[in-house]
Order: sequence, then structure tokens, then C-alpha cells
Amino acid sequence: MIRYSLICSKGHEFESWFASSDAYDTLEAKGHLSCAVCGSSRVQKSLMAPAIGRKGNQQEDTSPVARAGDGGEAMKAARELAAFMDKIRAHVEKNAEYVGDRFAEEARAIHNKEAEMRQIYGETTLDEARALIEDGVAVAPIPAARRKGN
Repeated sequence: MIRYSLICSKGHEFESWFASSDAYDTLEAKGHLSCAVCGSSRVQKSLMAPAIGRKGNQQEDTSPVARAGDGGEAMKAARELAAFMDKIRAHVEKNAEYVGDRFAEEARAIHNKEAEMRQIYGETTLDEARALIEDGVAVAPIPAARRKGN
């Protein structure tokens, strides 16, 4: 197998794997390549750095620190994501009625126009949520509240 960096006529860059360089050439000649982003059939190889193999006795450092650098950026992103999820939850709690474990029943009643239209949130099982979705009831999970100390 061989991996090529490719670019389409619209400038989208992506990677793809081929059985061999001959396999790539055959697909390109027949016009069977297309951009993974926009579908353009005008695709060509892009510049790429060669993959240099390791010495046979050298092992890759796969520790979490090696994979994530010092972790500073990852921790910052995690904090930003948590803050965003907190905002979503606060918005829902401020603008919707909490119906607890009656969520599936209330959502279905609203959908069937057996109850007044209003925004609700609460708890339900995964099976009940799937059944609601299959019946055309618009539902979506909301982020769980963070535990204190996290």
C-alpha cells in the first residue's frame, strides 16, 4: 500500500491510499479519482514529505505526553469545550420546562398535539429516545451538568 497527498483543481488537499503506484496511475488515467471534499475529478499528486522508517531497534514513544505534547493546548481546548457545554445546558434550563422522567411521554404528547407546544427537557432511556426519533419527534441530548470539582 502507498499513501499519496492529493490536491484537486479547486485547491482541496487530502490523502488517499492505493495498492501501488501503478494502481494510482491506472485510476488517474481512467479518470476514476475524485476529490474527497468537493467531488472534482481533476485530481493530481501533491508535494509530500517522504516517510522515513525507523531503525529496527528504535521504538516509537506512544506515551500520552508524547502524543499530546505538553498537554497545554489540549487542556485549554477541554476547558473551552466544557464552558461551551455549560452555556448550552444553562440556555436549555432557562428557556425550557423540566419534565423529569416524563420526557418521552410529554414529547410525544406535544408532537401529537395532545399537549401545548413548549420547549421541554428531562430524562429518558436510549430506547425511548430512539422510538421518539423513529416516530418523527425532534429530540436531542443536552450536555450533562459537570460534577463539582471537575
